[in-house]
Amino acid sequence: MAEDKVTRLAREIYQNVGGPENVSKLIHCMTRVRMTIKDTSKVDMAGLKAIDGVMGVVEEDTLQVVVGPGTVNKVAAAMVEQVGVGLGEDFPTVKAAGAEEGLTDREKVEARAAEVKAAQKAKQKQTPIKRILKSISNIFIPLIPVFVGAGLIGGIAAIMSNLLVAGDIGKSWTDFVAVLNVIKNGVFAYLVIYVGINSANEFGATPGLGGVIGAVTLLNGITPEAPLHNIFNGQALTAGQGGVIGVIFAVWILAIIEKRLHKIIPDSIDIIVTPTISLLVVGVFTIFLVMPIAGVISNSLVGGINWVLEVGGAFSGFILGLFFLPMVMFGLHQILTPIHIEMINKTGATPLLPILAMAGAGQVGAALALWIRCRKNKELTNLIKGALPVGFLGIGEPLIYGVTLPLGQPFITACIGGGIGGAVVGWLGNIGAIAIGPSGIALIPLINNGHWLGYVAGLLAAYIGGFIATYFFGVPKEATLPKEA
Repeated sequence: MAEDKVTRLAREIYQNVGGPENVSKLIHCMTRVRMTIKDTSKVDMAGLKAIDGVMGVVEEDTLQVVVGPGTVNKVAAAMVEQVGVGLGEDFPTVKAAGAEEGLTDREKVEARAAEVKAAQKAKQKQTPIKRILKSISNIFIPLIPVFVGAGLIGGIAAIMSNLLVAGDIGKSWTDFVAVLNVIKNGVFAYLVIYVGINSANEFGATPGLGGVIGAVTLLNGITPEAPLHNIFNGQALTAGQGGVIGVIFAVWILAIIEKRLHKIIPDSIDIIVTPTISLLVVGVFTIFLVMPIAGVISNSLVGGINWVLEVGGAFSGFILGLFFLPMVMFGLHQILTPIHIEMINKTGATPLLPILAMAGAGQVGAALALWIRCRKNKELTNLIKGALPVGFLGIGEPLIYGVTLPLGQPFITACIGGGIGGAVVGWLGNIGAIAIGPSGIALIPLINNGHWLGYVAGLLAAYIGGFIATYFFGVPKEATLPKEA
């Protein structure tokens, strides 16, 4: 019986990373299988990249194998199923069969030394910035499908609400629109709770306690007639002040306190005393210190970005669209996720996302130019045909790691295309997204206040800009040579 694609990919990835015994944990995002590797010296990078179906490999704090949307869920599930764990759970410590059989004492010591050296090497890669980015990624990646689904439902509700106001559909649809908004609000109204739970998982606190700390920022039970006051300026605290930025910091403090208490509280009363003291101390700390300070930070971020976009216009849009793909390559784009969410919480939309989405559109334009100029190169054109559909939907990793980045020049011209699209969106202004997650064409339903035509104009400009820049300046000569798939 022929082996299916998912099973083959799972098997070949394991073969080239040193087997399941060389993996300590595995998760996935929208396009990448992300593995925490024990000994990087056992990884065959060339072999990984040569696997049919692997579109690229990224080395960061985790080893990331790009296999594309849809496929990644199935491959990751198959890989953890083989080991008998869940996504994100620690792999069992298993020695490779016969790993130490027949080894002399000296060889065993050398083998252990190699393991320690690999572990130290892995630690050296973990700079503070990378650790912060990894934590932000781990907190928000599980929520991305929720943002996508709830955001699109909210977009449909917004369109139908406009039709109700205009009288284009009957009032009988009012209840249905209300139901759609209830579903959407199930995510965005209580987002701080989900972020609190995920932050607790990331920092090693009890998830339920993290959720409660997130809920504390909602100030349930506090009314405008009897508000809590900011200890710094005496003004009334508002529900959600400080947003997800404050929640992440507060839960980090919670994890530190809870771990300390576990060490000093006797086991017999630990289950009673530790959560009580943790919630009391961190809850008060969150309300009177974190919320006021994080509120200033989040307001400054949102205000600063809006100011840059208003003053810079097309220039700011060009710079943001130009450099977003390099940020994605280095994983720096994760730092923008809480900023997007804060902008949505404060203003109802994030103007950053439509501009940054132009980077993916520039990739699409570049890929179309390569398809035409390199049509004799069947291997390349087959890759492009496979990656373009999801590229139009805003998932750019297959095009980045499978097509433009390996060729070099097209990656640069694709970035230029993204900058052109960003300039158009920045010049038009007042174009924002009501949720994060989708990009490309899939982002159109999430554009606020019916300004989707301006967003589409940016997409077309990025497609055309990426195409022209690549067609005339971004096609390596070797890529045009005949090559069979």
